[in-house]
Amino acid sequence: MNPTPPPKFKKALPFLKRMLITTVIISGVTFAQMYWSMGIFSNRISSGCPDCSFFEDAVFLSLLTGLFLSAGFRVLHCIKKMYIKAMVEFLILVILWFFWNYSIFVDRESSWSTYDFSSEIYYTFSQSVFPAIILGGVCIFLLHYKEIKKSH
Repeated sequence: MNPTPPPKFKKALPFLKRMLITTVIISGVTFAQMYWSMGIFSNRISSGCPDCSFFEDAVFLSLLTGLFLSAGFRVLHCIKKMYIKAMVEFLILVILWFFWNYSIFVDRESSWSTYDFSSEIYYTFSQSVFPAIILGGVCIFLLHYKEIKKSH
């Protein structure tokens, strides 16, 4: 005899599955973006944690970003127009990536040298803009693949 799951569980399962998929996509693309844009500092020592590797920092920040943004993007689910929702998600994602890249740059390069704030921003932006645009577009496309497929 097979017991049937309670109705609330049937409703929660797709939600949890979607959250997990969203978290994995965002975390994976964030990790790739960090290595693409800030990987040149992977061999540099962190000023905040000399024993921490770049890989550990990137994994931690990627998982944190994935968890945070999957919950945040779920709130944006109420926006009905897919293009507006995708643009807002893209902007949030790129701004957060820029912040993480800036933190990595300050931690692994700038704190050991004599950069001023505008130089830090300029260098971070110049290293981050291309990877963020490309991988941000890939991430948003992967997150909305089913919606895009349905609309065509």
